[in-house]
Amino acid sequence: MLTITDLSLQRGGVWLLQSVDLTVQPGQRVAIVGANGAGKSSLFQLLLGQLAPEQGSVSLPGGCRIAHMAQEVEASGRSARDFVLDGDLDLRRLESELADAEARGDDHAQARIHGELDVHEAWSAPRRADALLRGLGFSDQDTGRPVSAFSGGWRIRLNLAQALMRPSDLLLLDEPTNHLDLDACLWLENWLRRYPGTLLFISHDRDFMDRVATHVVHFDRRQLELYTGNYTAFEGQRSERLAQQQAGFERQQARIAEIQRFIDRFKAKATKARQAQSRVKALERMERIAPAHIDSPFSFEFPVADKVSNPLLSIRNGQAGHGKEPIIDGINLTLLPGSRIGLLGPNGAGKSTLMDGLRGESTLLAGERTCGEHLAIGYFAQHQLESLDLDASPFLHLQRLAPKASEQSIRNFLGGFDFHGDEALSPIRSFSGGEKARVALAVIAWQKPNLLLLDEPTNHLDLEMRQALTMALQNFEGAIVVVSHDRHLLRNTVDEFWLVNDGRVTEYEGDLEDYERWLADRRKDDGEAPRRRDDNAQASAAVQPEAAIGESAEDRKARKRAEAALRQKLSPYRKQQSALERDMDSLQRTLKALEADLANPQLYEAGGKAMLQELLGKQAEAKGRLEEVEAQWLEVSEAVESLEGELTG
Repeated sequence: MLTITDLSLQRGGVWLLQSVDLTVQPGQRVAIVGANGAGKSSLFQLLLGQLAPEQGSVSLPGGCRIAHMAQEVEASGRSARDFVLDGDLDLRRLESELADAEARGDDHAQARIHGELDVHEAWSAPRRADALLRGLGFSDQDTGRPVSAFSGGWRIRLNLAQALMRPSDLLLLDEPTNHLDLDACLWLENWLRRYPGTLLFISHDRDFMDRVATHVVHFDRRQLELYTGNYTAFEGQRSERLAQQQAGFERQQARIAEIQRFIDRFKAKATKARQAQSRVKALERMERIAPAHIDSPFSFEFPVADKVSNPLLSIRNGQAGHGKEPIIDGINLTLLPGSRIGLLGPNGAGKSTLMDGLRGESTLLAGERTCGEHLAIGYFAQHQLESLDLDASPFLHLQRLAPKASEQSIRNFLGGFDFHGDEALSPIRSFSGGEKARVALAVIAWQKPNLLLLDEPTNHLDLEMRQALTMALQNFEGAIVVVSHDRHLLRNTVDEFWLVNDGRVTEYEGDLEDYERWLADRRKDDGEAPRRRDDNAQASAAVQPEAAIGESAEDRKARKRAEAALRQKLSPYRKQQSALERDMDSLQRTLKALEADLANPQLYEAGGKAMLQELLGKQAEAKGRLEEVEAQWLEVSEAVESLEGELTG
């Protein structure tokens, strides 16, 4: 599918890749990982033809259709639905050709184009676009709103929807979860697992990579290392490789020291000079094994607050919302020192609104908010980055908060956030989103809060910084309330969950896996509710008084007999649909288990060849069977939809 041969690439005089080879097979879902600045996004630009390598080649099959997610979108008056439909370039081309043919009155061309539109399933395109928008958190009312009406984060979601709309053989996604909430992340995972093409994606979300990736490509010292399995499998394999590398490095260092001692002892003696010179040449020829550098550049903590109140904060009989309209009612909560809360809830349920209410903002419309005497809140949200002084350095941001602090103490503190030397004194205007987020977190930590309110704190942070933040939160002695799509962060930093849903805040008894199942059931109910038999019966009963006006008893009996016949005809299709869904779930579990087995590094040693071939055969068989079952399910589902349309029509 994708072959990279002897490729070298540099940007701004810095080598990113040198003499690299890589092969990605059709259908693989590959996570691209590596340090910031290693060249991950540049690799995508290379594949898109926006960069040229210094040497080597990139090969893709002829006619390969590439879809990619743009990182920016300009404001426009096009509706969200039209913007997403624009992603299907062939659809838009055919629509334009049809309009031209109609203007010319060319009946032959119109007939041909209508045939091509049918093959392209143009009739279902708006429905597919709406499904993508709903999955990514847009409401039905949003589909008609202009792109210019959405904020930057929501426009990025529109870019993602547009990329998913485009028919493709190769899909490139650069940090697709950055502006998503947990619900949208879970939906995207399921969509990508069903994507039939080859997927390359850059991500810093461990759980997302674990759920989606079948392989991992690691940027490491200007090389690309391909690992089989998901991110957890990659970590295990890399740790083993680093341990072997470290052991080889230590053996080599011992050998170098032994040779150097010989050289130092005998280079001045005529009888040993030739042997000493040969060892000097041996040292020069020796390919040095690099030491295993796996230490994170980040190491920080949230210092202990000077004073703490108990309780820190409580709200009684609260209402939260915008303007005069409450989104959440009956808020009764108390935050104690040591409380560690994760907020869950569907998109738009009011999680961020509640966070603002906890801060005492105007979103708290009613109720009694009581603060402890020594309450000190540290608040982080993406829009907080806009309040940073772009002309000030990280150093100056902290110095303004504590003018009497010594220069060295500020520099030491910033070092934990990987701001060293001149970078600590540079204006942040040119900083990346991730660097600005680190400045904002440093400012919060510097002020010694005893309550942290964190709304999607990991956006733009790389894996190492996310891990450092997770460890800092684990050691934080104050209270935490966090909204995040990063399940690894939630799983390792909070003790309990609150669910924001249906205008209420309640304690959630389950864990993240329970919440995922709850969301899936909720989405299924929302998507299928109009088709359930009891709902159809209710709909029929609701329209009957109107239909019965002027309807004779004989007509009514005939209508009921016809509806009964349709329901009888529909029943076996529904049973077959359910059975096929169970088969798909079973095959997907089988594939997931096989992918986990294939992540075993022992399979790729000499003795594991037979087992590897057997597992690959089983994987190919399961994939083929899944494709067959999915095709059957689509056919049966269309029949079900058609019959249900007759029944409700």
